[in-house]
Amino acid sequence: MTRSVYVTGIDRGDGRQVVELGVMELLSRQVDRVGVFRPLVHDGPDRLFELLRARYRLSQDPAAVYGLDYHEASALQAERGTDELVSRLVDRFHRVAREYEFVLVLGTDFAATQLPDELSLNARLANEFGASVIPVVGGKGQSAESVRAEARNAHRAYEVLGCDVLAMVVNRVAAEDRTAIAERLAALPVPCYVLPDEPALAAPTVAQITQALGGTVLLGDDAGLARDALDFVFGGAMLPNFLRALTPGCMVVTPGDRADLVVGALAAHSAGTPPIAGVLLTLDERPDDSVLTLAARLAPGTPVISVPGRSFPTAAELFGLEGKLNADTPRKAETALGLFERHVDTAALLDRLSVARSGRVTPMMFEHELLEQARAHRRRVVLPEGAEERVLRAADVLMRRDVCELTLLGDTGLIRKKAADLGIDLGATQLIDPNASELRQRFAERYAELRAHKGVTVELAHDVVADPNYFGTLMVREGLADGMVSGAVHSTAATIRPAFEIIKTRRAQEAQRAQGTQGVRPAQSVRGAQGDASIVSSVFFMCLADKVLVYGDCAVNPDPDAEQLADIAVQSAATAARFGVEPRIAMLSYSTGTSGSGADVDKVREATKLVRAARPDLLIEGPIQYDAAVEPSVAATKLPESEVAGRATVLIFPDLNTGNNTYKAVQRSAGAVAVGPVLQGLRKPVNDLSRGALVQDIVNTVAITAIQAQGVRSAQGAQSTQTSHGAQGEPA
Repeated sequence: MTRSVYVTGIDRGDGRQVVELGVMELLSRQVDRVGVFRPLVHDGPDRLFELLRARYRLSQDPAAVYGLDYHEASALQAERGTDELVSRLVDRFHRVAREYEFVLVLGTDFAATQLPDELSLNARLANEFGASVIPVVGGKGQSAESVRAEARNAHRAYEVLGCDVLAMVVNRVAAEDRTAIAERLAALPVPCYVLPDEPALAAPTVAQITQALGGTVLLGDDAGLARDALDFVFGGAMLPNFLRALTPGCMVVTPGDRADLVVGALAAHSAGTPPIAGVLLTLDERPDDSVLTLAARLAPGTPVISVPGRSFPTAAELFGLEGKLNADTPRKAETALGLFERHVDTAALLDRLSVARSGRVTPMMFEHELLEQARAHRRRVVLPEGAEERVLRAADVLMRRDVCELTLLGDTGLIRKKAADLGIDLGATQLIDPNASELRQRFAERYAELRAHKGVTVELAHDVVADPNYFGTLMVREGLADGMVSGAVHSTAATIRPAFEIIKTRRAQEAQRAQGTQGVRPAQSVRGAQGDASIVSSVFFMCLADKVLVYGDCAVNPDPDAEQLADIAVQSAATAARFGVEPRIAMLSYSTGTSGSGADVDKVREATKLVRAARPDLLIEGPIQYDAAVEPSVAATKLPESEVAGRATVLIFPDLNTGNNTYKAVQRSAGAVAVGPVLQGLRKPVNDLSRGALVQDIVNTVAITAIQAQGVRSAQGAQSTQTSHGAQGEPA
């Protein structure tokens, strides 16, 4: 039977879209097919469903999402009674429920719906749907005692009406009252989660302001129009007093003939003192072209909007605007999800929802799981390409979702300016300029010590460590960060060469200590401990439509020998297990079993023997062809007794040529999402990006790096957690 959950409220203004989005996020991690049903809808587009459809790639026909519009429902209830209305909605709900494993029901919005006793209607619909209920109570502008009473009354009302109340959510409370309210509601028989009011969610975007006021965009790009207007500053004073009144993220409102205030505000934004959301010009007055040209140069991308109204009526309209969650505000969605995940025990809520994890693992489910794992034990990841736009956008997502702590390297002034132009608040993100940092001399001495056998002096090292990749790698080695991600604008060699020189594999470091010298290749053998590797290798997580496979090595080693291939197999199995993929290893070749011979097949056969001897606990088959490894019908013919054939999850390619071409062929031809490359074998995690990486690719790779850092079991790795807050840099 299809499970369902009904998110509802008791009045307007509770901000329950945050809860609806958060519940959908939870369900999408566990369930392959989630349906959405809104019993009653207003005329016009449904903002929340459009957001859910875009974000979660829903294939559901929008026409099937809705029961009736409010006018139809009101007329039907008046003419034929509530029973007929409920019967009609139940029938339409079951049309959706038949098609999906789980259905999220979005309750009525209490917005002038002309329906009597709307709370009772929601309760009855939930009961008829067989849905558990999550009531949401709004707490904005109310005292702690008032919110407590309202939450208790809401719980009692839904319980008396026979609902299975799953949990209560109190939303939009004053941050200083959150703890007190949570304590007063702890006696409720169901969990009660208290979410503070988040100004960024209530703030309208510049685009929303422009639309609401019928404005004309004189300057600005899409990124600028997506900025949140966190405050309004009205220009009337002389420039020095006006500049002192500016606040971060404010929208400047001034008559269009005050060119001095326009230029002054944009100059302040360019300097980051402070970054503003944009400038709104009233009276339908526009600065002349020379002023607009100067404005565009001062703060490219920053919106300048002209509106026809006078300042006072414009102000009245502005103060009545509130931000909206919709498909055009993805950053608000990230903020909402971060808020939900910080203040709701998502594991406990999933348990109460009784959602069994789907046997299929979709790319989206895998990506969501990455963020959840990374968030569970937050680590610090350093990003050497701090001024790159894609990196800044990824950092924005990671901060809003509270995934990990971040350090950005580069010219701090340039990073701030680019972040301001993109409307990104870097918050507590640490910024370090390698050229100016107090750490530079310490790192130069450390690098000279590590590379003394290559004739590196402290003077030479002083120049080398100013390179952001070397600086970031040394932060990881010294425990000032837990991992590093680079490569959005740097080559693979520039990203991983410092890791080879500075972090190394554990066995390489052991060999150096044992022999009293540097650069000695360790004796070849296959070991299985995390990080205990003879070489650095890589894997890709290949997210197919219904499962995740691990491909190795597709990015680093051109032609590994048998010992190295065995090492790659063991490391890849450990990486797979770390990310929830049960390792069943297929050592790939153009021959299966004993059917072929030759140097290439013999190498794979020897590597398989080495793994079996060193790690008898691992399931491994080789040599084996790709089709026999993944297709049960082929495996039944070629290797019917194998525990791996037809079920392989970790596929080890014999050389880089085969691996790299295969992963790209599967990615493009099968529509797979390729996450990686993920480096393995280093003592601490460093990962490389493709120079064509998208923002989501960077987010995924940072999450993977943070999860790898959680698995570092050395004493130095544990110490890095304690000292990760202590790097010498400046807050954003």
